[in-house]
Amino acid sequence: MKPRLQTSLGQSLVMTPQLRQAIRLLQLSSVELEAELAEAVETNPLLDWEEPAPLSVEATSANGNGVDDGPPPEISVEADWGIVAGDGDAWAERSGPSDGDDDAPVAEQVAESDTLHDHLLWQLHLSHLSARDRQIGVALIEAIEDDGYLREPLEAIAQSLGADFGAQAHEVLTVLHQVQRFDPVGVGARTLSECLCLQLDALDAAIAGRALARELAERCLERLPRVGAAGLAGELRRPVDDVEQAIALLRSLEPRPGSQIGAIANDTYVAPDVVIWRQKGVWRAALSESMRPRVAIHRGYENMIRGASASDASYLRGHLQEARWLLKNLEARGETLLKVVRCLLRQQAAFLEFGAGALRPLTLREVAAEIGMHESTVSRAVARKYARTPRGTIPLRSFFASGIDTDGGGEASSTAIQQMIRALIDAENPRKPLSDARLAETLKTNGVPVARRTVAKYREAMHIPSSQDRVRMA
Repeated sequence: MKPRLQTSLGQSLVMTPQLRQAIRLLQLSSVELEAELAEAVETNPLLDWEEPAPLSVEATSANGNGVDDGPPPEISVEADWGIVAGDGDAWAERSGPSDGDDDAPVAEQVAESDTLHDHLLWQLHLSHLSARDRQIGVALIEAIEDDGYLREPLEAIAQSLGADFGAQAHEVLTVLHQVQRFDPVGVGARTLSECLCLQLDALDAAIAGRALARELAERCLERLPRVGAAGLAGELRRPVDDVEQAIALLRSLEPRPGSQIGAIANDTYVAPDVVIWRQKGVWRAALSESMRPRVAIHRGYENMIRGASASDASYLRGHLQEARWLLKNLEARGETLLKVVRCLLRQQAAFLEFGAGALRPLTLREVAAEIGMHESTVSRAVARKYARTPRGTIPLRSFFASGIDTDGGGEASSTAIQQMIRALIDAENPRKPLSDARLAETLKTNGVPVARRTVAKYREAMHIPSSQDRVRMA
């Protein structure tokens, strides 16, 4: 067979460097975008950080007549980047320079709080214990979990100190009694009964119902949810009112004493990418300051291209082209995000107005079809992006929800069904909680046919325990 040349026509998608950069920038979060811009400024001499524009007195006082007369105070009327959903006005979140340490991020201004272990170790070093007992105390505190309970056996703690130390279980128990006197009251308990008893022992003996409450916590705690106050009153031969008073005292105690220490350490701070507010009955949106391209082309190096040599001019032109593509892709990123948010405002206005219960079913495909984009583009646009709304700062993913057809011919979103399940559980009898099957039957009666396994999935997604674990004291 002789070799020969043959021509053919075909179409193929070519991923140019500019297109790859646009896709990568679109899916970056605000923190990742900041790092990307910092790296670009460091490697490209034609890029430089843009100086913040001075605040305008007219801009700060233009919208002081009321909430619905204009954008929030953080929005600048004179911003030249970003489009408001619903019209062609330009808005952007304003952030001006300030003195002192106020320029630092909020997360950096919050002092790091002590953890439960730090709090206990601080008290241990202040106690009058021998060096040997302090070593045992350190081992005990390290074994205490974040909720304040000690679930590791005392023999295992003694062995963890080493054979040379020669600690015995009774020594560990003696030091544990000292640790259980630390703050918070009830820490170091090995069971719920012991935790409640430690807290009751710390109360004044003159408190009404204290003695009976301790007896219930020590002997009848497991049977209390099943038999109730009347059943325990018959077993103990005590008046029902006294038993109910003791139960009320038990319910006022803290079942997880360590959960309140160091809780602020788990707080997270999110910089919103979009600001949403209501103006004259219309929901509007604008890109926040974190979304504005704060980099610009260095005009000094740009002017040097004309008088530079051939090699230097080629080097500068290459970096100038990269800088222009970066700025163009940043602007396209903001326009795409705002276009998606504009569509979400039209589709989920009821969600912003009435809450999660009014969230309608919405998918990426529906948004992509409305704005004329691909689903993957919409997915990248909303990934790890947040919007500041009158209902708080929420992820853009919260505007999307799957749906279930109702008996009335409409659709109910998964978020709305979760709100219905939570409302039913909040109103249930604490002694006889609703099972997943009973919740499914109730929802079906209300016109929302949901399977039992679907109810279980939604309940677990909301971190609500099963009906057996939700049994509480009457």
